[in-house]
Amino acid sequence: MSTNDELHMKKLLQQALPPVEGNLEPGRDLWPSVLRRLDAKTSALPWFDWALVAGLIAFAAFFPASIPVFLYYL
Repeated sequence: MSTNDELHMKKLLQQALPPVEGNLEPGRDLWPSVLRRLDAKTSALPWFDWALVAGLIAFAAFFPASIPVFLYYL
């Protein structure tokens, strides 16, 4: 790349990505909120997960040769 191309690229990048102004840090500490959300989650599985498990068991019952394949991917 020539110097002229580099200057042109620099100008285009400066136009596309203006400088960031202001305070970029959050107004408060977010870690306590994250911990509260992690503690609030329940360990119960949603119905869709149970439907997938039931489908997997049914598939394995109809096609027993697929069981080693499923075990391989676990």
